[in-house]
Amino acid sequence: MFTQFFGNYLLKKGVIDADQLLTILQNQSTVKIKLGTLAMCEGYMTASEVEKIHILQTHVDKKFGELAIEEGYLTPEQVEELCTTQRPDYLTFGQALVDGGYVTAHELEDLMIDYQSEHEIEEDDLNDTQKDSISVLVNDVYTFDEFESSSGCVNYVTLLFNNLIRFIGKDFTPLDAQILPEYATKNCTFQNIMGDLQMFTGIDMDVATSIEFASRYMGKTMDEYDEYIEASVEDFLNLHNGLFSVNMSNDVGIELDLEPLGHVVDSIISLDSIVFYIPVIFPFGTVNFLLSPNIFKG
Repeated sequence: MFTQFFGNYLLKKGVIDADQLLTILQNQSTVKIKLGTLAMCEGYMTASEVEKIHILQTHVDKKFGELAIEEGYLTPEQVEELCTTQRPDYLTFGQALVDGGYVTAHELEDLMIDYQSEHEIEEDDLNDTQKDSISVLVNDVYTFDEFESSSGCVNYVTLLFNNLIRFIGKDFTPLDAQILPEYATKNCTFQNIMGDLQMFTGIDMDVATSIEFASRYMGKTMDEYDEYIEASVEDFLNLHNGLFSVNMSNDVGIELDLEPLGHVVDSIISLDSIVFYIPVIFPFGTVNFLLSPNIFKG
């Protein structure tokens, strides 16, 4: 999750804009992490040393690792380690930034340090997918003061991002939340959560994005919007809400019930309180996740 939120961090810093973020997400799957980036990540080399090797490579026909060993920056054992050890996803995102010319190696190094410092992220946390670690980051980015249980909302959103990674893919960036008195839907599936914690939940996107979302969820390519696409999106929301309900019961003893799913198209969701929504950018489009303290009957 630290990779996904790093994109949001760069947007807020003005390092990239939304169109550039989308391009990076679309290109991520083809990016190959360079040895210099790996060496910099492990603290074996500085950005200046990496750039020096790159300059040397323009004069001699040798691989990065060979030159780094010759210059005394790396040992043969370190090169072997860097070439064989699995690396965290955030490095792929960082490499895409550098390859696209959005930042230099120096700038990437500084941005990663600032990002970790601002959110008090330890190096080990960058590979951590534990709920507690991600909840801290979600709590840093989103405020749920309008809800009766802000901790319940943090748990909901934390699980949501984990389920997106699990069922849809890791190539997304969640943006800052928007808070509105009402929300204009495109193609929205919703479900009310009742019981000790009451909450309206929804997932909204355009038709083209719905097709790609459902294709990933079902694990097969779908070309046209039909009842199977709608059912797939409904199944994702219902599954997520079901897992959330089980977790809340097991972890904190809060018992919840799920109302039947609803669906609205090109409608206005207007509640007695605010509609809180989180846009999540995927390479195939933007998915908006909706939350509200009040229920919606459609």
